[in-house]
Amino acid sequence: MKPSHVSRRDFVKTVTAAGMGSMLAGPALAQTAAPPPMPLRPFGKTGIKVPMLSLGGIFDIAANQLVLKRALDFGVTYWDTAEVYVNGNSEKGIGIYLEKNPGLRKQLFLVSKAGGSHSPAGLDRSLNQSLERLKTDYLDLYFLHGIGGGDALSPEVKSWAEKTKAAGKIRLFGFSTHGGMERTLQAAAKLGWIDGLMLKYDFRLMQTDAMRAAIDACANAGIGLTAMKTQGGGPLRAETEADLKLGGHFIKRGFTDKQAKVKAVWENSQIASICSQMGSIAVLESNVAAALDKTKLTASDHSALRLYAGQTCTTYCAGCTHLCEPALGGHVPVADVMRCLMYHRVYGDAALAQQTFASLPAEARARLPHLDGALAQAVCPQGLPVAQLLREAHQLWNGDIG
Repeated sequence: MKPSHVSRRDFVKTVTAAGMGSMLAGPALAQTAAPPPMPLRPFGKTGIKVPMLSLGGIFDIAANQLVLKRALDFGVTYWDTAEVYVNGNSEKGIGIYLEKNPGLRKQLFLVSKAGGSHSPAGLDRSLNQSLERLKTDYLDLYFLHGIGGGDALSPEVKSWAEKTKAAGKIRLFGFSTHGGMERTLQAAAKLGWIDGLMLKYDFRLMQTDAMRAAIDACANAGIGLTAMKTQGGGPLRAETEADLKLGGHFIKRGFTDKQAKVKAVWENSQIASICSQMGSIAVLESNVAAALDKTKLTASDHSALRLYAGQTCTTYCAGCTHLCEPALGGHVPVADVMRCLMYHRVYGDAALAQQTFASLPAEARARLPHLDGALAQAVCPQGLPVAQLLREAHQLWNGDIG
């Protein structure tokens, strides 16, 4: 039966209620009426427009087929994955879907990332493997995955990107970053050959002068910006009075605190899209509702978010690795360890946490129990208990995952 048309407001109400109900009572509705079009935004100065909501593909083959279909129903046609996600099964799952539905490829803005060597030969291997898994002969955007400084953006990489674009294997090139972001973004803005990037960006970081300056620099350089990790979670899971108060504030406004957090990011028009890991229909529908809802956050809403950020700052890693990592002699990627703990505790995804931790350099993992984490803790502007968290990461994964 063909879905009936509904207004944007009615759709948002229905989907928001379904999403909230799923968090409290059970699964969201499997079908909803046809939604209004997903809003599009310019991706920097590339001439391409992308949906303001992107599907993060950290899930496996069995889980993703229905989510992929429903994402298309909602106009979420920007799909993000990486060769390292779920040991390659994320790419394989998308490839299975595209092989069954070959006419859909041209509707998508398809993105993947190189998680291995960043040498030209290594990038060739990574890209060719991703294309094979995804069952496509080109990517709309290809990233270096998780770089933490401008050093990775070498002349060799530039030449490789230009050659690969000319061969028609990629349309755009850039990188993703989780730590040392402000400095990395500033470096990228000066290069003149980065088309797009994905960065950790949330209601906390968007308030800082350094991040504002970095975003401005990239926007002025015409770089398309995708925000990730927009919930502002950290390595400590703490359900506090502050969480309850924030949730109560936004429920009265007609949406959840999670939806408010993504709405805050979307209010910055320099952000082309938010990439959200959406492994279930309920999360997908909740994010779609937030994207379609035209309600603006008020001064009181922003004040509530700022107050919450201040009250919970000691649970959050801001990724300022230029401070903590030198204090430990540069031996451990602190922000990446904190990200593993966040996946484990906040996402509740033990497998992703373990896989991400296993991808860290073996020598860094081996050093964890021997480091004086108090040195990093002393310079952390967030007051994060770094020493405790490094010890806990070692205890969780024994510092030795092959």
